[in-house]
Amino acid sequence: MFKIGSHISSAGGFLAMGRTAESIGANVFQFFTRNPRGGAAKAWPPADIDAYAAFASERGIGSPLAHAPYTLNPAAAKENVREFARETMSDDLARLERVPGAMYNFHPGSHVGQGMERGIALVAECLNSAVSRDGAVPVLLETMSGKGSEIGSRFEELREIIDRAETGGRLGVCIDTCHVFDAGYDIAGKLDGVLTEFDRVVGLGRLRAVHLNDTKYPFASHHDRHERLAEGTLGIDVIAAVVNHPALRELPFYLETPNELPGYAREIALLKSLRA
Repeated sequence: MFKIGSHISSAGGFLAMGRTAESIGANVFQFFTRNPRGGAAKAWPPADIDAYAAFASERGIGSPLAHAPYTLNPAAAKENVREFARETMSDDLARLERVPGAMYNFHPGSHVGQGMERGIALVAECLNSAVSRDGAVPVLLETMSGKGSEIGSRFEELREIIDRAETGGRLGVCIDTCHVFDAGYDIAGKLDGVLTEFDRVVGLGRLRAVHLNDTKYPFASHHDRHERLAEGTLGIDVIAAVVNHPALRELPFYLETPNELPGYAREIALLKSLRA
């Protein structure tokens, strides 16, 4: 099955998200666990989750990907910022245990001048505090573009976090096509080589999801500006190669292009037409 969807609003709850996903031709979806700039999370009524679970089972909706807020920075220099990251992640994961098939995605953070080694150590420390070994929800490190002091633009950085974290098999990776290209991995010209390198350093078994985006910037620019499919530097042929690649095609794909729902519906239809 081609698992394809987009980011959608969580305002109406889980059943509403499932219905919205179906309305745009999606069978997976991504949502923010709370305001993307941070703050308290709204309650997830058990009755709504149960209704969503029944709907999703009947309609073939799966793999809801919960995205942590952008303000979550487990590698921050300030202890109160790191504490927010730990508390938010722990709370999000506890609540997601009720949601069938859920995964949790987060940006590893920025070391803000402390150095990459210190930043990686702090990310692992946060994971060790917030992520238990016996939980069921996979936790995904997102590949980043490498702007400023971001952590996670190199596969080796992700590997070191995984090695330092004492979370059992819960840690995985979400590759973002915009980020990884902007970080200097040439998925446009050497997709096979990039995936071989990922397998060597991290392991394809850790790859659990793909954020599917075009990019406004050229290769290795270290920016982070998503573009609509076929309107950026990557182009539609590269996107088609990604969704059809043997190492990727069974993964869930989540659009994060600058669109509203009608735009996502058009892109999902386009991607389905490109699926070999």
